[in-house]
Amino acid sequence: MAADPLSPGQIRTRGWPVLHAGSVPRDLAPANWTLRVHGEVEHPETIGFAGLLRLPQKDQVCHIHCVTSWSKVGMRWSGVPFQALVERVRPTAAAGYVILECEQGFTTSLPLSALLDDDVLLAHSADGAPLSSEHGGPVRMLVSKRYFYKSAKWLRALRFVTGDEPGFGEVRGYSNIADPWRATRYDVDDKRRIYTMRRDALFKPVTPTSADL
Repeated sequence: MAADPLSPGQIRTRGWPVLHAGSVPRDLAPANWTLRVHGEVEHPETIGFAGLLRLPQKDQVCHIHCVTSWSKVGMRWSGVPFQALVERVRPTAAAGYVILECEQGFTTSLPLSALLDDDVLLAHSADGAPLSSEHGGPVRMLVSKRYFYKSAKWLRALRFVTGDEPGFGEVRGYSNIADPWRATRYDVDDKRRIYTMRRDALFKPVTPTSADL
């Protein structure tokens, strides 16, 4: 029998819900998108969209699991394997984490070791079409082994660092581990606080301040 594609507490969705903080940066497009790779790397660089398409490409099918309890099963994704980018920039021995820096100043983070899995992509297409602005286009991370807020939308930079720096969602109570199979959704236990946080902090337009960055 095939393994259940849904992680604990999840419900399958046929659509693709749109959830995010801030506004959708609709003026961000392949023509003006760049990715800065910096920090603890031997060869920092800035890559444009055309340059991204010249890097090794990979197609894969995987499931995505949102912390708000929906999962979308069997999505087809295309993008650049994170491993291919690592081979270009060569992280230093001190690099232990990567800060995913996004449009409007939002961030999240993951251990470098987690991003070296062979299914982690800098994704530019989903289900055969370029990523729309609502879903994080032109480029977002795809880290299918973590809750989907770790697959950062509107990716603009990858900063390799020695120590972790929890990002926008994590400092508001979302788990920094974000493991769907262990259901590590939150770092707080008070359900009322969780629901208030979800309603008031994350899923409505906000303007990030310097305290959020």
